[in-house]
Formats: sequence, C-alpha cells, structure tokens
Amino acid sequence: MDETDCMVDIARFYMEFAQDESCGKCVPCRIGTKRILEILERITGGQGEMEDLTTLENLCYDIKDSSLCGLGQTAPNPVLSTLKYFREEYIAHIKDKHCPAGVCNGLLKVVISDEKCVACGICARVCPVNAITSGAGFSQPAQRGI
Repeated sequence: MDETDCMVDIARFYMEFAQDESCGKCVPCRIGTKRILEILERITGGQGEMEDLTTLENLCYDIKDSSLCGLGQTAPNPVLSTLKYFREEYIAHIKDKHCPAGVCNGLLKVVISDEKCVACGICARVCPVNAITSGAGFSQPAQRGI
C-alpha cells in the first residue's frame, strides 16, 4: 500500500468482508459490523460527521470486547488501526469532503477546463452515466455506447 490507497476505503473494504463473513450468532458481530460499515460508507460517500469518529471507536471496542468468536473480536482492528495512524484521512473525508488518495467516488469532483477543452466530445462519448452534455463550445448531447 502507498499514498494511492485510501485508508478509510481500505477499512471499509475489510469491514465489508467481515460483515459478510459474520455467522450472525452474536449480536455484537452481526449488528455491530453492519453499523460500522454504514458509518464508513457515509464517510467515504461524503456524508460523514466528526461525531462518527467517536462512534466508530466506541463501537469497535464494544464489538471486540463482546463478540463470541475470533472474527468478531478482530473485525474492528482495521478500523481502529486506520483511525490511530491515519486519522487525518478521516478528517479530510469529513471536514474537507476530500479523499487525499482520490479513491472515494462520493468525494470526487471532475472539472473540465474551459481553457483547455477543444470540444472534441470524447469525454461525453465515454462517460458511463451521460454526465457530460455541454462545455466550452461543446453542445452535442452525450451519446452512450460509443
């Protein structure tokens, strides 16, 4: 891993895995991992709040202390580690609405420079969601599948 990896998204990925693998027999693991995943998805989607960091930490420790098996007891570790060593990335996601690694789609902002755009239409033709319909001198409707 390097600076091109988002630690918040990495924590979300591991929590998604742990939540999916939970057998569901104990409430802390079954419900707790789901709640952690929901919070991480909110943060990576740009809707996080600073209170989420305290909630995440408390929830992680509660799950570690009360889960019945090794999965539940270790599932929160990636979240706790990233909060400890990469807290500034969480804060950037929440306060600045910015993913330093440029990974979290909910925080990406694409800007087409009017000065550099030659209105070739390539960006509109390859846009998978037809988000580009006009720009500097570019007035053709976006076409899918081209």
